[in-house]
Amino acid sequence: MVPGLLNLGNTCFLNSLLQGLAACPSFIRWLESFSGSHMSQSCKEKQLSITLLQLLKALSSDEPGEEDVLDAGCLLDVLRLYRWHISSFEEQDAHELFHVLTSSLEEERDHQPKVTHLFDMQSLESLPDQDEKTMTCRSRAPLHPIPSPWKFQHPFHGRLTSNMSCKHCEQQSPVRYDSFESLSLSIPLLQWGRAISLDQCLQHFISSETIKEVECENCTKLQQGAKVNGQVLESQRTTFVKQLKLGKLPQCLCIHLQRLTWSSEGTPIKRQEHVQFTEYLSMDRYKHNASAQRSQRVKCTPKPISTEGSSVLESPTANGTELHNNNKHFSNGTSSSVLLPSPAMNVQLGLTYDYSSTEYLFQLMAVLVHHGDMHSGHFVTYRRSPCSSRCSSASSSQWLWVSDDSVRKASLHEALSSNAYMLFYERVRRQRPALCSEE
Repeated sequence: MVPGLLNLGNTCFLNSLLQGLAACPSFIRWLESFSGSHMSQSCKEKQLSITLLQLLKALSSDEPGEEDVLDAGCLLDVLRLYRWHISSFEEQDAHELFHVLTSSLEEERDHQPKVTHLFDMQSLESLPDQDEKTMTCRSRAPLHPIPSPWKFQHPFHGRLTSNMSCKHCEQQSPVRYDSFESLSLSIPLLQWGRAISLDQCLQHFISSETIKEVECENCTKLQQGAKVNGQVLESQRTTFVKQLKLGKLPQCLCIHLQRLTWSSEGTPIKRQEHVQFTEYLSMDRYKHNASAQRSQRVKCTPKPISTEGSSVLESPTANGTELHNNNKHFSNGTSSSVLLPSPAMNVQLGLTYDYSSTEYLFQLMAVLVHHGDMHSGHFVTYRRSPCSSRCSSASSSQWLWVSDDSVRKASLHEALSSNAYMLFYERVRRQRPALCSEE
């Protein structure tokens, strides 16, 4: 069991988010590496990371603590120092708070000095890990760089890729990279008798988009010098296809399901549909393939434009293994057929999926659920229990249900059956880890 968090008025959004973050060991280790560095600096300069780390370590310890209920109001006080005025008596959104935390941590990182202070003798006298060839140039360097663990972004940081291709000449534009901390996915419209899966939301997110009347430099260059009725042709405008994919997948993947929609009268409505999600999530087919992108550029023969926006795979395969079934399947065990089984039917039937060939495999760590409508409600969290020191596995198989200061044991089936609002996944390397069973 883990400690609960005191509700200070309407702070269930804060409590549920902290419980979800506490279930992500990579994020806690990252906070430890930063808050433990540059000890000569005042704690005031790193007040957010230290305060957040103290709360998350208390919520993720496998040893019983002194208190069963903790007060997270200190985190709101620190965020006010970063000009975020969050009232504990007003209902807020957990997803917005997640971005407030990540942006404030990045602001704290940017305030760190890039070189060692002249009075920090311990850092100046310690030699960096360099070989003999580079050590000869050390005395000529004007400044001593800090071996900062912040040269890498936080574990939730990833990058999206977007590129455009001309449907006429198939010229590929350079790939553009944009940062993200969470994937905010819209929920496709529900069709009668069909369930909605997380794979469909991801496929809808990366679906191709057609843009008309775009000036193509390559088409214009090909037509350069051609004349029609003695006049040089103007710049050619054609139809482009825009494709979005994931360029860099983070270690901790935060997925936000957009449950806000608008009625015909313009009033906000919360979508209550259940979105199927699985304990293990393969992200291989959503990853940008740079080598495939380069090979497509050198091809000169016309090829048909594939419809990336379709909600099912063209070939019914899962991680390279063909599924002999009349229904087309996604790579994460969900089906697009009519009259799907219940959300956790896979767990009940004991079905297993082969993830041995999956390179980008993620394991579910926490689920945030919002009960209520668009105007009021309550956030609760399903999360993994901290793994005990006696267990050799990286994660625990015991799930918990946490609602502010109430904590009870739950099952994976209960977590998978919930109407998720936010999902926290953590990447596992290659092979599927053996879960430890808690008695």
